[in-house]
Order: sequence, then C-alpha cells, then structure tokens
Amino acid sequence: MRLGFANEKEIRPQLKEKKRSDFLSNELYLTPDTDINPLESINGTAYIMSEKVFNKKYPIGKIPKKARENGKTFICRRGCDTRAVKYTEEFIWEDIAHGNEDEVTELLTRIESETKSTKKRKNQRRTKGDDDFKGGFVDDDELETHTPRKKQKFSNVSTPKKPRTPSKLLTPSHKRVVIKKPLEFTPLGTRMLDPEHVESSPFQTARSRLHVSSVPTSLPCREDEFASVYSHLEAAIVEGTGACIYISGTPGTGKTATVREVVAQLNASVMADELDDFIFVEINGMKVTDPHQSYSLLWEALKGDRVSPTHALDLLEREFNHPSPRRVPCVVLMDELDQLVTKNQSVMYNFFNWPGLRHSRLIVLAVANTMDLPERTLSNKISSRLGLTRITFPGYTHEQLMKIIQSRLEGVPGDIVESDAVQFASRKVAAVSGDARRALDICRRAVELAESDVLSQPAPNTPSKSGRNEKVSRGFGKVTIATVKRAINEATTSPLQQYLRGLPLAAKVLLAALLVKTRRTGIAESILGEVMDEAKRMAKMDAGSQMVEFLLRDNHVMSKGIGMQVSKQPQKTPRLLAMGSSAVDLMEAGIIGLEARRADRTGKIRLSIGEEDVKQAFKDDPEVKNLGF
Repeated sequence: MRLGFANEKEIRPQLKEKKRSDFLSNELYLTPDTDINPLESINGTAYIMSEKVFNKKYPIGKIPKKARENGKTFICRRGCDTRAVKYTEEFIWEDIAHGNEDEVTELLTRIESETKSTKKRKNQRRTKGDDDFKGGFVDDDELETHTPRKKQKFSNVSTPKKPRTPSKLLTPSHKRVVIKKPLEFTPLGTRMLDPEHVESSPFQTARSRLHVSSVPTSLPCREDEFASVYSHLEAAIVEGTGACIYISGTPGTGKTATVREVVAQLNASVMADELDDFIFVEINGMKVTDPHQSYSLLWEALKGDRVSPTHALDLLEREFNHPSPRRVPCVVLMDELDQLVTKNQSVMYNFFNWPGLRHSRLIVLAVANTMDLPERTLSNKISSRLGLTRITFPGYTHEQLMKIIQSRLEGVPGDIVESDAVQFASRKVAAVSGDARRALDICRRAVELAESDVLSQPAPNTPSKSGRNEKVSRGFGKVTIATVKRAINEATTSPLQQYLRGLPLAAKVLLAALLVKTRRTGIAESILGEVMDEAKRMAKMDAGSQMVEFLLRDNHVMSKGIGMQVSKQPQKTPRLLAMGSSAVDLMEAGIIGLEARRADRTGKIRLSIGEEDVKQAFKDDPEVKNLGF
C-alpha cells in the first residue's frame, strides 16, 4: 500500500480562498488517499523529514543541484484533504513516522479523522466549544493569525526568491497560454431593472413569468424524473465511479431544466458538506462549431487550460487512463447529442468509453430528442457503452400543462387569465406535441393581446355622461378563450407560415422529405441526395395524387435487347434541377441550411426552423397533407 502525498499545485485551484499561503517550495502534504501500485512503478527512494531536520541538514535552505537527494527530499508538516481543502494541525514528521509498516494504517486514520468535515461535526463544535475539540482542522481565523508568523520565521531560511526567478524567464509557449486567458467569453454586464418598472401592472408581471427564459422555483410534473436523475448522479459521485445516463424526450419536456436543477441541488449539498465536491461542465451540440471542440471544453473544465482539440484529446486519454486518488468526479452534460455525431463517431465513442475506465470518475449525461438514437445512428460498440441507465421524459399532458401555467401565474394580481383559457391552450398544445415552451409562448402572447386591448380602450366615461344601462363587455381586460384563439391564429398566420404555404410543390415535398429523414435517423443533418431519394419514395407512395408526374421525369436509358436490337426503356428519376433550385431558394429564405451554399447532391442539408412550424403550415395543405402531416 502506498501513502498519498500532494504538493501545493495538486490542491484544487478552484478553491484558492481555502489554500494556505505559507507553503514551502519542497513541502508535501500527507493525504488520506491510498493506492496499490505494482513494483515496476517504483523508480527511487523519497526522503521525508520535518522542517527542523531539513534546516539542520541543509543550513543554506536548499539542496545542492549535484546532490543525490536533489528532487527527492521533501518537508512534511501537515496533512490535507485535497478535495475539500481541509488541513490538519502542524506536526513533526519524526514523531509520527518511525519507519514501521504497521503505522501506515494509524497515519491514515489520523489524517482522515482530522480532515473529515461533516455537517453534524460542525454543529457539535458550535455547541460544545473549542475545548472539547481536539486535533481538528484549522479555522480560517487561525490561518490569518499563523500566516504572518510562519512567513517571518522561515523567510530567511527557505529563501523563497529562488523559485520566483524562473517565472521571469517563462518560455514563449507559456506566455501564449497566459495571453489566451483574456480571450474567454466575457458576459455582458448585468442590467438591473427597477422592479416597479418591470412589474408595474399585472399584465407585465404575467408576461415576465410566462417567458420561457424565466427560471421557476420548482419544476412541476417532473418529480419522478428528477428523483431518478438525482439518485443516479448522487450514487456515482459518492461511490467515485464513472457512469453513462441517456436522457431522451421530445423538445420542450424539461430534460435540460431538470438536469440543471439536479446539479443545483447537488451543489447545495456540497456547500453544506453533505457531499463530496464535483466538477460540472455543459457541452451543447448547438453551440460548438465542431464536435471535436468538446475535448477542449472538457479539459478546460478539468484543468483550466485552453488547448487545441487534438492536444486536449491526448491529455484526456492520459488523464483518464492513469490512476489518481485525488481526482475529483466530473459531471458532463452533453445536450443536443445528435449534433455531436461525426462520420467516424469518434467523439461519441470517447465520451461513452471514458466513464467505463477504472480511474476516470467521469459521469456523462447524454440528452437527445429521440429515444432510439444510439441504436439508429451509433455503432454497436458505442451504444453498448451507454449501459442500461436510460431515462425517458414523455410529452406533457394537458393536465400537466395546465399545472405548469397556473404555477407560473401564482401571485399575479387581478386574476387576468381565466382558467378556461389556460385549459384551452393546454389542450391545443398537448394534442400536437406536448411542448411546454409552446404553451407558455401562446399564453404569453394572449396576455400581450389582452394588455393591448386595455391600452387601446378610451378612458371610461363619467356616470353623468354614460347611461345607466351601458354595460362593459364580458371578459374585457382578461385572457379568455377568444384571446387564446387570436394568439394561436397569429402563430399560424405569421409571415413564416404564409411563406411556407405559398411554396411550390417541389419545395414542399423537399421539406416533407427532410422532416421524414430527420425523424427516421434522429440526426438534424442529412445528405441532399438521400433527401431527394426519400422524396421519390414518398411521391410513389402517394398514389392518390399526380405528384409523380410533376416531380419525376422519364429518363430514357439505352439497353440491348434480344437480337442485338437497341431499345429505349423509360426510367423515373427525380427532377434534380427543380429540387436543387428549390433548395437554394429555401436556403436564401432562411428555411434550410446548405453546405457551401450550393445544392450539391453530396452536400449536407438541415432545417433552420422548427419542425412544428412546418407541420403547422402543411397539415391542411391538400397537396402534401398525405405525406405525414
């Protein structure tokens, strides 16, 4: 069994405020971590001693460069838990270590007891007082009082000037790394709005709470999924093992929001000293230009260094394949997983293979919109590494959508949204997709329409100028079913919907084939030639229309018959020119995206708008309504 030691650089850099500032250049901290290594890994003898013995042996405060002990002699005067950054009180190494094998267990027990910190122990310490606590970790107040004394006592002996001199002669590569730091994305300054201005009226309060970017205090109707994700994540962090969790569900079902809420609750447990610390990094496939950039994002989250994707891959392979008892668990959220699929599937393979390594402590949360994405797009060696931990988020029912909307409207004065209107909007959305974001958008637009009706209404007449029998229209100033209908009609009669309905037949069939191809493969990007072949199959299946005559042309192929007679056999092929020009027109309108902005058959194509917009525009179209709309 090997005792674990750590220097100052191996302690987590994210917790700089807890790290000591009086460390020595050759000082090591005794850690409660142990590891079993083969004999082949031993490459020499290390000499551990106290500071007093070191100063007596080397009066000048440093070891000569030509000495055999140079680089192998260290000072140990404290123990440290590198994860929680908890230090023990100072001890003398010769008093606790005598070279016996039996004392290894005693040393580990002592370091664990003095660096262990739980919420229960903190409460006991506050109630019993300082006299009842013996041999614990050092307080922040004690650090402040001991730090100047330690610096003054050993500043003349340890000669800290020598380690600082190489910092002035850094290599150019290190300078470039330092220069890269300011290039990180800097968020814009937070604009503070006056609450009286934002919520000066019930309509403005309702609009702000119904916005999809508004973060609710809780996630209703997702309690079971929350508990499942929380239990799997907590178990993996506590046990210190790797895991792969695949989360699937249609858009707008709360997958990403639930995972973020779980991570927030786990962070709260870490702050309360109820759980070991962990690192969280989110990789969104829609926000990276190249899937290989995921390697750079993961390495930057682990070590804080920005390197190229190729270099990051080599560093990650080396990191996860070598044991390190002080490694902190890392939770990776891979959102929009279908956007991270590459041709050789190397990115998916690495991210799903690393958690299976013994010492990786990597936990991957893969989020996608389709349930069978691994089986349809990934090879067997990749899909098998996902394991059996799969969590499905079903679409919201109209009762759940009503509960979500009503929870957002709690506390809004005036009761400006009728319950029947909420139920009507929920049923409309649940019948199509069950997307909570779409339901919130419809209700928010209905609130805006009701507010505009109130603002456009002239000032009420005085009782002397108005008759007694004059009545105010029912529901004025409130969101009713009629208001929700107006909001839905606006969504269906938007300029985008009008443009889609006015497209030629070739463009409509191209969009229909692209939707079918995307739904079948689960990948947003497709090959234009494959989409055209899909359009050909769809045209042949729709026997009740004349679509085949418009989209397919006769291509006479020369063939040799019996007796060497040449005959012409007609063959139906897609009209490539019409489909290609339709693809270019759709790209210029922002409906689709084309690779290299050209309609090459081998190029890639993807939809740039929501699938719901296309379905809404074509569901009542007599030309293409039989193609799956």
